[in-house]
Amino acid sequence: MYSYERMFAFSQNRPELPASLAAKVRPVAAASSRKIPVDPSWEQILPEHGLRRGSTVCVEAAPGTGGLTLALSLLSGLSASEHWCAVVGVDDPGVVAMVDLGIDLRRVLFVPRPRGAWAECAADLLDGVDVLVVRPPSRPALASARRLMSRVRERSTVLIVLSEPNAQWPLPVDLTLEITKAQWNSSSRLTTRTATVRVSGRGSARRMMEYAIDLPSSTGRVLAS
Repeated sequence: MYSYERMFAFSQNRPELPASLAAKVRPVAAASSRKIPVDPSWEQILPEHGLRRGSTVCVEAAPGTGGLTLALSLLSGLSASEHWCAVVGVDDPGVVAMVDLGIDLRRVLFVPRPRGAWAECAADLLDGVDVLVVRPPSRPALASARRLMSRVRERSTVLIVLSEPNAQWPLPVDLTLEITKAQWNSSSRLTTRTATVRVSGRGSARRMMEYAIDLPSSTGRVLAS
């Protein structure tokens, strides 16, 4: 088992990623490509119609409103197009549901319980992935959040943070997807959850927009209206 005490993501003495592993998980897209394509269902929602490298995206949601599903659904088009992704701090990511969302699990690395070493673990994974989803166990320290965002810009990757009431992200981000309302749709059983998502941020995302999104739709993908 990997010892997190040996991970020094913000240290000059941080151990190098083994060459054999780096070759396997090195991002497919060149760093010069500033945008990572997403599933077509997300293109109409994201202001830049994709995820911009070096950016931080915050998914704000109360527990039980679909925040995790929303964050993970962003990976569907990425993994299918051979981009490497990682998920840190999610105890039970629901791999069957992830497959239903169109996520290629062969391109996703999981670290379910990093505990207090979540920031160091996340920073280390940035060496070999295009997109990283992080669920902090508590409100991150300001310095840790700032260092992680700086490393994301340096590595030209994308950080997706799941920000919940007990673990709010302490810094402004490039793009915020906030679930303001959510309800289950059912017939004889629960089928989909419709969420109202407010999209805001910097640059082209400065104009706030709201979308009704099914998580997931009957086809297994995000459906916006």
